[in-house]
Amino acid sequence: MTKEFTVPPVVFPSGGVNPTAGNINQRRVPTAPFQPPRPPSSSSAIPFMSFDIGSATSSSGPFGGSISTSAASGSASFDDEEPLLDELGIHPEQIWNKTRSILNPFRVNPTAHKDSDLSGPIFLYLSLCLFQLLAGKIQFGVILGWIVVSSIFLYIVFNMLAGRNGNLDLHTCTSVVGYCMLPVVILSAVSLFIPQGSSVPRYVMAGVFVVWATRSCTNLMVALADGGEEHRGLISYACFLIYTLFSLLVIF
Repeated sequence: MTKEFTVPPVVFPSGGVNPTAGNINQRRVPTAPFQPPRPPSSSSAIPFMSFDIGSATSSSGPFGGSISTSAASGSASFDDEEPLLDELGIHPEQIWNKTRSILNPFRVNPTAHKDSDLSGPIFLYLSLCLFQLLAGKIQFGVILGWIVVSSIFLYIVFNMLAGRNGNLDLHTCTSVVGYCMLPVVILSAVSLFIPQGSSVPRYVMAGVFVVWATRSCTNLMVALADGGEEHRGLISYACFLIYTLFSLLVIF
């Protein structure tokens, strides 16, 4: 026996809404993005902006708008600047003159070394390290440490000998010690072509280059600072010890 159920009628709300489509799944029409109003222009070209505020003069370009002269003045200011090496304190001509004065141990030019610098000594230090590296010896830290200790040692010895008359500063001493490393650098380069078994020629050649470096360094020290002429022998002995240590690095 079947039972019949009565279903109440469905009543939709009134108010002008379509009863067949609910307000849940309504689709909205996309709107256009906001665009600022454009000022009226006589031509469609893009005007140039002037970065110079205030007193910058401007001129009209061929495509409309204005072109500032600040760009031209900026390019002219770059032409007036000094070269990068001069700003860093590196003067290649001065370095070459100082290096060339060391090549003649009998006539060292002290006037070229009055203006001390560290660019040339750093270049010679890197050259010595490079030649030692080609010989299979990695001694970058050792050579740099010995140069610093040697400069401080010679600075103290010279000022103690000169007393109150000594006016040698550490910067000048380091520059002289570094430039007089040129004979040791040449020794390191030449030793690459000498066999390791021939010890006597290596010792003789090392002695010649050590005497060369010692004489150049002693003459420069005495000429650049006061109070060292009467202690030339002791200063030569200190320089001889310094460059002997560097030559031992090359030989062994």
